[in-house]
Amino acid sequence: MTSTKPDTAKPVASLSFEEALQELEGIVKDLEGGKGKLEEAVAAYQRGAELRRHCEAKLSDAEAKVQKIVEAGAGEAAGLRDMA
Repeated sequence: MTSTKPDTAKPVASLSFEEALQELEGIVKDLEGGKGKLEEAVAAYQRGAELRRHCEAKLSDAEAKVQKIVEAGAGEAAGLRDMA
């Protein structure tokens, strides 16, 4: 567990999707390595679960936005107006 300890100083909600995913990937790698103390592994797993939920929420929001664009029909994006 030496390479990527959970950065609990930075709240999960403040992370971008990319930041959260990068941290989550590091946690998974460390947990798969099986090194470190049990307490650290449990804390990392808890942080990873939070990061996973955060990433899923961000993806869901993005999917909803894309769906609105698709549903706007006729090639017009919902909420956009002509710039001319």
